Amino acid sequence: MEQYFSATQKMEQEVMFPSLLRGVFPQQEGAAPAAESRTDLYERYQLLKAIKPMVEKGLASVGDQSPSDADADADTDVDTSSDSNEAGDAQLERRLSHHLTGLQEVLTHLTRDTNALTRRYSQILEQINLSEGQPSW
Repeated sequence: MEQYFSATQKMEQEVMFPSLLRGVFPQQEGAAPAAESRTDLYERYQLLKAIKPMVEKGLASVGDQSPSDADADADTDVDTSSDSNEAGDAQLERRLSHHLTGLQEVLTHLTRDTNALTRRYSQILEQINLSEGQPSW
């Protein structure tokens, strides 16, 4: 999670002129641009910036849930047997593990995209700087 926030913060700090990303399409390292990719890096930049507050808000709402809410739910299930509680707990653990794995995969993907966008932006700036440094006689 920290890697995602760090990558997003770095992208926001480095990408000063997002319009330079218009018409630039993502590509794999050492590969030709993907023909099926119709989203340019500018659109991805906008998407990555829009996702960050949603992730932050989601984390904040998870932290806002009080333990007393969980205790109230547990009090309503007093009649259930301990065997079904253990089976239910195991199922909840599996579901939580599944969702956390999915969240980790999404954040890893977003981090990779953010880092790639930032690298490509830096390359664009280097090309601009090189072309300005050459005399145009």
